Amino acid sequence: MKIFVKAKPNSKEENVERIDENNYIVSVKEPPVKGKANEAIKNALAVYFKTASSRIKIISGYSSRNKIIEVS
Repeated sequence: MKIFVKAKPNSKEENVERIDENNYIVSVKEPPVKGKANEAIKNALAVYFKTASSRIKIISGYSSRNKIIEVS
């Protein structure tokens, strides 16, 4: 399943908000430095979808706020 994520790094709290079937807003506390925010986004989505973080892959948008993520 492919989803579209708008990332919000440096947030006060971690949150996954579902906009519609394929669009999500993910807020994480980590800064966007050296992939820390991307790892936090993967972990937050793993908890949200109740799966392992290794099953979540960033397809595009690694250095952008708008990401396409595959959840297998």
